[in-house]
Amino acid sequence: MTVPAHTHHFGRCGCGADIDADTAAPGGRRRFIAGGLAALGLGAGHPLSAAAQPAANPRRIDIHHHFSPPQWIAAVRNRELLQPANANWTPAKSLEDMDQGGVASAMLSITNPGLWFGDKEATRAISRECNEFGAKLVQQHPSRFGLFCALPLPDVDAALKEIEYAFDTLKCDGAHFMTSYGDTWFGDPAYEPVMAELNRRKAVVHVHPTAANCCKNLIKGMPAGIMEYGTDTTRALMSLMWSGQAARYPDIRYIWSHAGGTAPFLAGRIHRGSLAMKDKMPQGAIPEMKKFYYDTAGAANAGAIASLLQLVGSANILFGTDFPPGGSSADVAKELAALKLGFSEADMRAIDRGNAARLIPRLGAA
Repeated sequence: MTVPAHTHHFGRCGCGADIDADTAAPGGRRRFIAGGLAALGLGAGHPLSAAAQPAANPRRIDIHHHFSPPQWIAAVRNRELLQPANANWTPAKSLEDMDQGGVASAMLSITNPGLWFGDKEATRAISRECNEFGAKLVQQHPSRFGLFCALPLPDVDAALKEIEYAFDTLKCDGAHFMTSYGDTWFGDPAYEPVMAELNRRKAVVHVHPTAANCCKNLIKGMPAGIMEYGTDTTRALMSLMWSGQAARYPDIRYIWSHAGGTAPFLAGRIHRGSLAMKDKMPQGAIPEMKKFYYDTAGAANAGAIASLLQLVGSANILFGTDFPPGGSSADVAKELAALKLGFSEADMRAIDRGNAARLIPRLGAA
């Protein structure tokens, strides 16, 4: 079946609509188009339909922007790490924030507490529901939203099947991972088949931090997001390099949240420790780290960005907000502009839009 660009998101409705889940059934797909968006509350008469217009000349692409499908909220409502702002998210809130902050497009992704709670079947189901919900939003607002598909790790077989469905049927723009799953990290050798497939597809991959089992509540009363998210980002990044997967799969474009956590600050130590790992990192760690991309979500401060700029140039930095818990896109933009770290106008255009547009050409052309 041939469908127009950006109107190709079909399947079982993640919002509870009664539609055909069999992706091979054209009739089910037609019913999805007619009924799925209405069930989302985003039909043609809705104030957030395609008639909704952004602010004058918005240019930014928010690479780190979260959404909360209702089935996901139902599954995680009482779990640790869920923030109220995510529990209360709506499409309207995203579009309003984007309009106010000059954001033309936002890449949607799932955030904490993630998808994995020990039940493979439940994780498979909620991943599919999140992806189909996100695909509907992209279908309704093709120039405003993109989708990093959720994948049901640590179930490798299920993740491979979801990659096929999400990329080939839903036409997602990239893949999304958490930094750790239980007691394993993103670069664990067990996940190598997933990385090999994403490398074959030359995929864009966004990695979001969480708090690993080992390290939750180590300091009494301190939320995990204050320190542990940045630390787990570094663990995940190093696991990818130390397993050799970063070098073996060079066609994956990795985006690390929150300016790479603590990794840029520790880059010198990481590199020195990597020099004995020639079989995994032939040139050492820093050349691999320089290939990665890093977003500004939660990192619009002089210390984080100055450290990142010692590792990479402005071409590897992407505007990101962590909306909704990360605050408004307008505030993030103001914080970045106030840093006065020597960014030229061309640098800021690249960070705001140009770098993301190279990674996600569909949104760059919008």
